Amino acid sequence: MTTHEDEYHRLLGRTLITVALCTAAVLICYFWIDRPVAFFVYRHHINTIQVFRWFTYPPPEVQNWSALVLAVLVVRRAWGPFLRWQKVLLVACLSVIVADDFRISLGDVFGRYWPETWTHDNPSLIGSGTYGFHPFQRGDDIGSFPSGHACRILGFAAVWMIAMPGTRTVQILVIILCVPMLVSLVAMNYHFVSDVIAGSVLGALVATYAARLAGLEKQQS
Repeated sequence: MTTHEDEYHRLLGRTLITVALCTAAVLICYFWIDRPVAFFVYRHHINTIQVFRWFTYPPPEVQNWSALVLAVLVVRRAWGPFLRWQKVLLVACLSVIVADDFRISLGDVFGRYWPETWTHDNPSLIGSGTYGFHPFQRGDDIGSFPSGHACRILGFAAVWMIAMPGTRTVQILVIILCVPMLVSLVAMNYHFVSDVIAGSVLGALVATYAARLAGLEKQQS
């Protein structure tokens, strides 16, 4: 077995451990945390605080613009090899697109109701007292788990953190930008806590594999 294969075996092992820990965290949240937090947000009108709404806007926009950024980078490549930040940006854009596709598939697999009613009178915990998973039922009205916003955030941002381990400024900036957006998803009752945890883990895993396949982990900034 080559060293390269050993690395991927270790990565697979860490992935399985991460998924197991995420599953445990989701179960704990599902039974003891998700509902109390959602009702707390609703009763204290936390989701009326406008700043939380603003923090939820960037993730979809990052994904929407990723295809254009990729096209620009493809054209840029005709003039020579990428600079390091350009390669990281390329991988981050691919990561966010792939991560969201994973999220869509898993949303159909799990079929979870949302915390609040937000479109077409969808059933929800706050709106109709509906709570739980309904596996393999498709539709936006049962697509709360895992969080697409969280998946996009980590799918994009984690690539930068992995690719630039020695650049503390970048890591601090990524954390400062990501944490408020993740908290805002819960504060707006757009997602349960467990939705955000699962979406974050999914995005981070896709980013990890994207960075590994692109060889970014082995490069030093």
